[in-house]
Amino acid sequence: MADMPSLKGLRAFEAAARSGSFASAAIELSVSPAAIGQLIRSLEDQVGRKLFHRINRGIIPTEAGLEVLPRLSAAFDELKGISRQISGASSHARLTISAPNSVVAGWLSQQIGEFVASHGPIDISLRSDSDPVDFERDMIDIRMSYGRFHYRTHDTHEMVTDAIFPVCAPSLMDRNGPFTTVENLLDTPLIHTDWGPASASFPNWRNWFEAASVSPGRQTDHGLVADSSIVAINLAINGLGVTLCQGLLIAQLIADGSLVHAYNLALLQSQPYCLTIPQRSVNRPIVSMFRDWLLRTCKNTVGSPYLYAQRVAL
Repeated sequence: MADMPSLKGLRAFEAAARSGSFASAAIELSVSPAAIGQLIRSLEDQVGRKLFHRINRGIIPTEAGLEVLPRLSAAFDELKGISRQISGASSHARLTISAPNSVVAGWLSQQIGEFVASHGPIDISLRSDSDPVDFERDMIDIRMSYGRFHYRTHDTHEMVTDAIFPVCAPSLMDRNGPFTTVENLLDTPLIHTDWGPASASFPNWRNWFEAASVSPGRQTDHGLVADSSIVAINLAINGLGVTLCQGLLIAQLIADGSLVHAYNLALLQSQPYCLTIPQRSVNRPIVSMFRDWLLRTCKNTVGSPYLYAQRVAL
């Protein structure tokens, strides 16, 4: 039977492939970059396969290297957990979660305490990332994103399709409302969200008025422009206008009275929220538990009775 590959060599390869350089791996493992290079060359000789391309002083894992990296990373992560448990140090499960900034700041960070309370101590890294994310470089276990199109080569499942609701502060409703007709809103300050050139297509005020069978012309061009849903929500809470926002982010704000529905018409989003889990994390119990909790919580929020409205597709 062939000799087992060197554990030190495997550790050096995993650290270098994950971090992207021998120098970073050397710092992590407290050895010299030359030692990392020697360990990897010995490992390549031992297994008879080339694990890195050396290009312009940089390194890129070969297909053979990429093939084993996820399992190797998961194995070393598990060994670290076992080591902590044996030594009496923290035995908390580790979980890295990634989602768009608006979802993290406006919803997930407010909900996640429920998961921690029901599942005990967990070491959680909660990341705000734009798509696409690098699952291996950042060791992400679970990614929530908008749309089906980002991670076709990973285990991706649809969660729920949200809607966009027109909302405002109670003070603005008292001052300018009630908005008994769609045309009433054309005379009210509107808050727009500029998603940027790289973002998916979200409904805007022109889409909303057209869905309500009104051709607004240039009348929707007035008002404030925010660069995120969170900023738009804060402007609306302060009574500066009516904004369009995802149900996921406003259900609790409507429940506690910070916002009210401006009109009984919502636009369904063209894409669902999706959940992606890399192969190395699929069978981890803590990931499965968080996945189930996240799916349930997201569906409950989007289906909240506070989000009443006639919902139409674009």
